Amino acid sequence: MERENFSSRISFILISAGCAIGLGNVWRFPYITGLYGGASFVLIYLCFLLMLGLPIMVAEFAVGRASVRSAAKSFDVLEPPGSKWHWYKYGAIAGNIILMMFYTTVSGWMLYYFYKMAVGGFVGLDADGVGQIFGALLNDPLTMALNMVIIVLLCFGVCYLGVKAGVERITKNMMACLLILMIILAVNSITLPNSAEGLKYYLYPDFNKVMEHGVREVVFAAMGQSFFTLSLGIGALAIFGSYIGKEQRLTGEAMWIMALDTLVAIISGLIIFPACFSFGINPGSGPNLLFVTLPNVFNAMSGGRVWGTLFFLFMLFAAMSTVIAVFENITSCICDLTGWERKRVIRYNIVAIILLSLPCVLGFNEWSKFQPLGEGSCVLDLEDFLVSNNLLPLGSLVYLTFCTSRYGWGWDKFITEADTGEGVRFPKWIRFYATYILPLVVLYIFANGYYALFTK
Repeated sequence: MERENFSSRISFILISAGCAIGLGNVWRFPYITGLYGGASFVLIYLCFLLMLGLPIMVAEFAVGRASVRSAAKSFDVLEPPGSKWHWYKYGAIAGNIILMMFYTTVSGWMLYYFYKMAVGGFVGLDADGVGQIFGALLNDPLTMALNMVIIVLLCFGVCYLGVKAGVERITKNMMACLLILMIILAVNSITLPNSAEGLKYYLYPDFNKVMEHGVREVVFAAMGQSFFTLSLGIGALAIFGSYIGKEQRLTGEAMWIMALDTLVAIISGLIIFPACFSFGINPGSGPNLLFVTLPNVFNAMSGGRVWGTLFFLFMLFAAMSTVIAVFENITSCICDLTGWERKRVIRYNIVAIILLSLPCVLGFNEWSKFQPLGEGSCVLDLEDFLVSNNLLPLGSLVYLTFCTSRYGWGWDKFITEADTGEGVRFPKWIRFYATYILPLVVLYIFANGYYALFTK
């Protein structure tokens, strides 16, 4: 079966960035930036993004490009004879599937709110009324399931068209629209009355906040955000490495993707904080920020229905770009494993993902008594914990060790692949750090996730 490739470098960068850019860029990054000292936190975050994210992202891309396979077969192609690195294929595939078991539902929330905002469903409601809409959605499994199914059909429909005609063409245009929408929304927020207070809270470098919360807490927050924002470790980015040529070195490409991911996160704060401060509404974190706080802001804003519709369209694009990227990885993995034709795999996957996503939908209502991680938790929390606190760090450790260890692919082969082409070279002086120190940092992040779970 002939393998399709991306037609351009910009397509690879935008689509890979679309995979990395997700809801955490909007509902977590701005909040913790304001909480932990504004620009001072951003500086710490960027340092960790380069220290943690860059080497692992380059490793994933290198494995994908050198093998010209998905995570299902990439280790089989590159590993030394007789070794067992290929066993990780099951962890990578599981990570992508479990991620989609809850991400499709959350993406469905974006679709629902885009519709509600567009038809004026929030007009005239007070703060309690807006909050009740989100509560009613969570208690309505039929509406949530319907929106989830639409997301699954739309995103697999893109994959069904093929790599170039579907994934590349549509995701590239979607990302371009996302960036344009963000700039329009940010300019609108910054020009609101009293927006300067929001900008000061968000971006003013306040090292007193760093000391107030404790250096360790702030550093770990920056470390965790920089690590998890890129969705590394489950082959979701490696698949796009398998679709590109060898004209460009991988370090520069990874830096472009990280720059776009960071830009989206920072501009999200420029949208949220000036608007919230302008109307005297406290910006929280998590789903309440998107589904309760911001609709209240748009209700108070002149032309708020239009701005709110554009905002949730932006959020819908951000969510769908991730879903399409992960669906493409799942599809490619199963094609590589089975040899089945692409469209046949997608038809089976549509049914499978819809069924596997139902527990997350039901976890908010019919199965709400099931609280797997303690009081107040739900199915989504369990699925998120399995991916974010287990498969992402452990998978990143596998990719990193595979590329640096003589018992894996090996440093020399990894560097040769990463530095093939033009552009920024992977710094060879980083070998000791990537081989011995970075794995310990990743293990620390993994262990700290369990520590936080059992001590909360």
